[in-house]
Amino acid sequence: MIANILSIAGSDPSGGAGIQADLKTFAARGTYGMAVITALTAQNTQGVSGVHLVPASFVADQIRAVFADIRVDAVKIGMIATAEIAEAVADALTKHGEGVPVVVDPVMVAKGGASLLAADAVEALNRRLLPLATLITPNLPEAAALLGEAEAGDRDTMAHQAERLLALGPRAVLIKGGHLPSNESPDVLAASGRLTWLEGRRSATRNTHGTGCTLSSAIAAELGKGLDPLQAVTEAKGYIAAAIARAEELSVGAGHGPVHHFHQWW
Repeated sequence: MIANILSIAGSDPSGGAGIQADLKTFAARGTYGMAVITALTAQNTQGVSGVHLVPASFVADQIRAVFADIRVDAVKIGMIATAEIAEAVADALTKHGEGVPVVVDPVMVAKGGASLLAADAVEALNRRLLPLATLITPNLPEAAALLGEAEAGDRDTMAHQAERLLALGPRAVLIKGGHLPSNESPDVLAASGRLTWLEGRRSATRNTHGTGCTLSSAIAAELGKGLDPLQAVTEAKGYIAAAIARAEELSVGAGHGPVHHFHQWW
């Protein structure tokens, strides 16, 4: 049976991140993708120039409509933008999504530096959405912001922050080490009472637009197929590494180009 995966996130008209990246990823991973839009953005590979929020009540309406008719095997939550949207998403998933794996990618800042999360939304994210999560996927700045701490600059601090985030309620935490000042890009997974390091080398490319969205969506797809968090993360990391490695085959924009979501097929 083909898994049905729902993304709750913002729209990127340039196609590299957000809902557009999520749907491409779901398809590439052999699943059926669905989308609830939380915000419209005006952006391209060079940055975000505008954000238009969807009313929180209508975000909830979209979620209810999907669950009322369709089996949902996993949910990915990306850009939530405001505390009101976070509350609406949490209420809707609590009512309709019991037992469904949830991946939370705490999108806070776009690749070009634009803020995508209101300051008061961090508290709502921690209080309402993290306890619903099967897995959260913050990068180093996002992990620091969620905890109100300085950004990790080494593996020991990454490990400690993963354990502190785990105490906020998610079943598993994946902290991505792409911002570490080295040629390595290790991630640490805190799950099932243990820490697992997943090694990776940094790719020399500017085409990294939407990598976080793509990774979290790939993890959601694999969880929807029935894999456990470690298996899902391992499969997703292999996919995103290849998508980055072959991104140069695309010619999209003059800034941070997208990864190649369909590298296995094209």
